[in-house]
Amino acid sequence: MSDVTPPTKRFIAGAVCPACSAQDTVKMWDVDGVPHRECVACGFADTLNAQGQSVPLEIGTRVNQPKPAAASPNVQSVQFFPNPKLKKPQD
Repeated sequence: MSDVTPPTKRFIAGAVCPACSAQDTVKMWDVDGVPHRECVACGFADTLNAQGQSVPLEIGTRVNQPKPAAASPNVQSVQFFPNPKLKKPQD
């Protein structure tokens, strides 16, 4: 048997989950001096650096990044109909 004790996880009062915005659902713990946090409501988890900023768990690549939004979401197609009053004269 190993003598490794699991880290003590504690809820942070008033903390808001950055993913689902639920309040009082974030628990934190330290592993080898590195703080970790997890939301019990949505499952969001990350690691914090020395400044308290979130550190991504994996390196961003083109595969795991969300697709960019369309260039202009207000684009509409337009169909023109000929005006029957503007007929060309027959020769």
